[in-house]
Amino acid sequence: MIYKPHDYQQYAINYILEHPIAAVILGMGLGKTSITLTAIEQLLYDRFEVSKVLVVAPLRVARNTWSDEIHKWEHLKHLRYSIVLGTAAERKKALAADADIYVINRENLQWLVDQSGVPFDFDMVVLDELSSFKNWNSKRFKAFMKVRPKIKRVIGLTGTPSSNGLMDLFAEFKCLDMGERLGRFISQYRVNYFVPDQMNGQIVYSYKLRKGAEEQIYDKISDITISMKALDHLKMPELISNEYPVYMSEAEEELYSDMAEDLFLPLKGGEVTAANATALSGKLMQMANGAVYSDDGDEIQIHDQKLDALEDLIEAANGKPVMVAYWFKHDLSRIMRRLSERRIPFKKLDSEESIRKWNRGELPVALIHPASAGHGLNLQSGGNMLIWFGLTWSLELYQQTVARLWRQGQSAETVVVQHIITAGTIDEQVMKALESKDRTQSALINAVEAEIRRSASKRTSE
Repeated sequence: MIYKPHDYQQYAINYILEHPIAAVILGMGLGKTSITLTAIEQLLYDRFEVSKVLVVAPLRVARNTWSDEIHKWEHLKHLRYSIVLGTAAERKKALAADADIYVINRENLQWLVDQSGVPFDFDMVVLDELSSFKNWNSKRFKAFMKVRPKIKRVIGLTGTPSSNGLMDLFAEFKCLDMGERLGRFISQYRVNYFVPDQMNGQIVYSYKLRKGAEEQIYDKISDITISMKALDHLKMPELISNEYPVYMSEAEEELYSDMAEDLFLPLKGGEVTAANATALSGKLMQMANGAVYSDDGDEIQIHDQKLDALEDLIEAANGKPVMVAYWFKHDLSRIMRRLSERRIPFKKLDSEESIRKWNRGELPVALIHPASAGHGLNLQSGGNMLIWFGLTWSLELYQQTVARLWRQGQSAETVVVQHIITAGTIDEQVMKALESKDRTQSALINAVEAEIRRSASKRTSE
């Protein structure tokens, strides 16, 4: 296929060519892989500025997406690539192959740096999903920082750079510029831009931005950052987001309240205990979904309100394919039992064959877990309705899952996202948190938005 980049794609390609260090914040569906590969091809074969490129990506993206894009476009077909996956022996063999681009999953980055014994001689690195390097204590971050000084060009790709707030940016941008803009140490970054928020004595649980710090951070990173939103550059289908409330009985509400107040719940199937606020949050989310794990790991039924609602929504779809996002294992097992009882065909999206069946429109119901299938999968051909059975606190996983359907190539005029919310529970707080995080995310994206229109008008006037 002949590659004919849109104006925004050419702008992004040029930006990567002109900036050895770049954070490229591209909305879902804007073609970040083809943009980056086009820039890499020119750097390799036209400009001769790089000779060996490493791409670090989520597992499924590393396995399929980058190679698929190389095969798809005519101008990229001569690029030689090697997929560094499998056993240690298979990975070493892949690293020894003669190639231009080596694609490895992020979980194996530490192995590559610390254990493989292979010299790290890549002069360009692409961090696909830069947000997965937001934890400055993670092994992958520490491993990457060991070799960062050796790398001439680093590109960070993401659609969600600050899904949990601007604290995320410290580690992400240190991967790019080694601390030049936001500081070399997290303590320095906190002091400069944040103040303690929630505290218990001397223990700080959370931080909030200093007055004016948000704009200061944006200003610091603006010279190496571009941002583009899908809505600005593509004709996207209308996104309709609804909340479908369900209500527990008085007895069920009492169980939920007892757990929330006492952090302990004695049930016939076993005891349920939460050691701290984080554990309590998980237990309450489970109960809102309809079941909870006991201290012994047994699944204890609480209610069927969400299952009933899911059945109603599937019926209301009138045979149109429906994608269902679940979070806990007992969500999956209970959903599968209910669908089997009702003789509703379904498949878990966890294999290449199941994905192909969905995209061919052969699955009435597809079950998807955001953490395993959120990034990089093109699922827009199979349907246009997503139901959230169980929510997640992660804005990144939430947005990426929605973007499997709401993206370029979706033939339907609308994409409908239904959230089954148990009234009076933590579900309502999670929805509010996602909306709040989305506002922070949008503020960052707007602050560093690429001025393509202005550039285009300038060229026209010249």
